[in-house]
Amino acid sequence: MFVYEHQIRVRYAETDKMGYVYYGNYATYFEVARVEALRSIGINYNEMEKNGTIMPVSSYSTKFIKPAYYDDLLTIKLMVKKSPALRFYFNFETYNESGSKINEAEVVLAFVDVKKKKACLAPDFLTITIDKFLK
Repeated sequence: MFVYEHQIRVRYAETDKMGYVYYGNYATYFEVARVEALRSIGINYNEMEKNGTIMPVSSYSTKFIKPAYYDDLLTIKLMVKKSPALRFYFNFETYNESGSKINEAEVVLAFVDVKKKKACLAPDFLTITIDKFLK
């Protein structure tokens, strides 16, 4: 399994009237963690797009356990459990500063050939790189 952790400090603008992190902001937190996780193992998402493969989100689900608040330092734990093929599955857990899990999520991305505008397989370099961490 590939595991990566990324920390994000909650900004005031990301909270709602109740003082909680607005639920929609978690998708952004997960995207930041995903891009940085890939970057940490030498996969540049921007380069992949320039080479003709994009990864739109095909599904997103999350379970909220506890709220996060302004100025909390959150740890986003990303996990990849299987090699990408037509889809790339990412699991996330978010922890607050005291180490309590506050939510969990799954984000599934599809691979799409930009020129053909059709689903395609994961690029070989991506699969080869990820597979090194799954063994």
